[in-house]
Amino acid sequence: MNASRRNRLVAWVAAGVAVAATAFLTLPKLVNGRTDAVPRAVTPRGPLEPDERALIELFRKASPSVVHITSLAAQRELFSTNVQQVPRGTGTGFVWDAAGHVVTNFHVIQGASGARVTLADQSNWPAALVGVFPDRDIAVLRIEAPKEKLPPIAVGTSRDLQVGQRVVAIGNPFGLDQTLTTGIVSALDREIESFNQRTIRGVIQTDAAINPGNSGGPLLDSAGRLIGVNTQIASPSGANAGIGFAIPVDEVNRIVPRLIRDGRFVRPTLGIAAAPPEVHRALNLPRGVAILQVTPGSPAARAGLQPFRRGGQRGEIIGGDVITAVDGDNVVSLDDMLTQLERRQPGETVTLSVWRGGQTRRQVVQLGSSD
Repeated sequence: MNASRRNRLVAWVAAGVAVAATAFLTLPKLVNGRTDAVPRAVTPRGPLEPDERALIELFRKASPSVVHITSLAAQRELFSTNVQQVPRGTGTGFVWDAAGHVVTNFHVIQGASGARVTLADQSNWPAALVGVFPDRDIAVLRIEAPKEKLPPIAVGTSRDLQVGQRVVAIGNPFGLDQTLTTGIVSALDREIESFNQRTIRGVIQTDAAINPGNSGGPLLDSAGRLIGVNTQIASPSGANAGIGFAIPVDEVNRIVPRLIRDGRFVRPTLGIAAAPPEVHRALNLPRGVAILQVTPGSPAARAGLQPFRRGGQRGEIIGGDVITAVDGDNVVSLDDMLTQLERRQPGETVTLSVWRGGQTRRQVVQLGSSD
């Protein structure tokens, strides 16, 4: 090997040793068998955006009013006659007032033998049932907790909501306490079916994430005011698909005080039985509520309303009355009419539009009580 080639080889080896030494020196050192890595420099966080600060403040104020509800089922011990209550399901609710009333969905406690309420401070309280109104999927419970633990939720209104405005949902999806999700009002005046097949109208649609366990929780506006009660989702899988529904707060605010006062929702009545849709089609009647029976002594009887009935020797049908409107609002079915009446109190008067034999008249009726 000539001198020139030998010198190049020595230089190449020396360079390799230098690179290896440099790499070794830059490796993390092992101290007591652990890597003593040098931490990365932390980039200072800038100030939060105004909308972030507003959302943090909203959650801070509203979350103490949101509760976790555990429904209970009675279960007898296997080799004993002792009966104990075991968890059956979970949902969400919110504090309505300092007296300990808690609002949730009816389906959260449906079929339960009892319920337990967990407040935001993680204290647990047995709940007593005050009243339910399945037609609107609303229930009211009550707990005997100190007033300082019961900050009532701020109640807003749903009558002036607009599609596109921001909303916030707080609840306990899948049992995870105090979860906040955000979204917008996606649509208004939706209709959903309650658990007893009654139609709930005027429902709010939102894309704020709502999952099992959110039921009964509050839907809030950007000011932290209650605008709805989260009740259902539209999803083939049962998980959030961006379509959730909330019962509007104006409906809730109409029902809850009556449940607290009476322990039940006393529906105003007319004292009639409605004919099924088949009768309308068979007799070619206008859309509305055809009267099939009038209870003696009822408001309808006192107002002179007449049912459809059979008479004469051949059993021909004698024409009766069809209620087509309540106080000027058209009704096309019994469900429509019940919704109209539920907005009134027993003892109030309404003006019915009544069709009979091709002519329509107005009839003033004083509503009775479902008691």
